[in-house]
Amino acid sequence: MAPRVKTGALGEQIACDHLAARGYEIVARNWRCPRGEIDIVARDGACWAFVEVKTRRGLAAGLPEDAMTPRKLARLIELAQTFLAECEAGEVDWRIDLVAIELGRGNAVRRLELVPGVGVA
Repeated sequence: MAPRVKTGALGEQIACDHLAARGYEIVARNWRCPRGEIDIVARDGACWAFVEVKTRRGLAAGLPEDAMTPRKLARLIELAQTFLAECEAGEVDWRIDLVAIELGRGNAVRRLELVPGVGVA
């Protein structure tokens, strides 16, 4: 497994653990359709949360949240709508959340920030 893939998988596990500790119910991980992938699908009470996880080791590529571009957000909104249509959820509250993680030596979490509602329908 490539280092970047390992970092991403580790970040997603850290994010799932953090979300579960905050009361989110994890519904799916790495949900895929032909248009792309959602890292984590969860429920935060009655609200569906479609969570994008961005993990960095160092800041050479910028802050993790810098990777949430308008184009990426538009794609995630489209994917969330596809997920909800496929599971026939009907009219429900939902949003796009971001978990930004910075890792230090030995995979220690230097910073973890949950940003709920970076995109809301």
